[in-house]
Amino acid sequence: MTDDDSPNEEEIELEETSEEIVEKELTLEEKFALLEEKLEKVEAEVTYRDAEIINVRKKMSAEKSSLIRYSGYNLSNRVLRVLGDVDRALAMIDSENKTPEAEGLRLIRSKLWQELTQDGVTHILAFNSDFDPNLHEAITTVPPTDEFPSGKIVEVLEEGYMYKDRLLKASKVVVSS
Repeated sequence: MTDDDSPNEEEIELEETSEEIVEKELTLEEKFALLEEKLEKVEAEVTYRDAEIINVRKKMSAEKSSLIRYSGYNLSNRVLRVLGDVDRALAMIDSENKTPEAEGLRLIRSKLWQELTQDGVTHILAFNSDFDPNLHEAITTVPPTDEFPSGKIVEVLEEGYMYKDRLLKASKVVVSS
């Protein structure tokens, strides 16, 4: 028997229902009531499956939208590492140095940052703000002072970045507590 020849579940169910009706010698009204009941069950099942299909489509659409929105996340993270290397190289060069190499590094740094900001990368403003463990990584703590009460960020050791509304890299900070 091929797949085309085999009866599907609904046909089997209807045959069983028909056999039950014949075996019990039910009145016409009782047969009609049984068939109506079966019809309601089948309609409810179809409605449920339709709703399930709609929900799956919505979920897939949301996932697709999220993938498109955050498609540059990993690349931005890698470019930030390069930007960090350029910043460390520039820190070794005197700011008054006007050699072509120094100017070239400054231009590269500027262009990298411009491209990152156009894609949605932003700095996390941390200095003198409240410590947020979702955005900041506390490297060490210092005793609170009048200027920096408990829970305030005293110093930023490494900049943090956001990619649109997601954390790309946490700020490494010193916190008063």
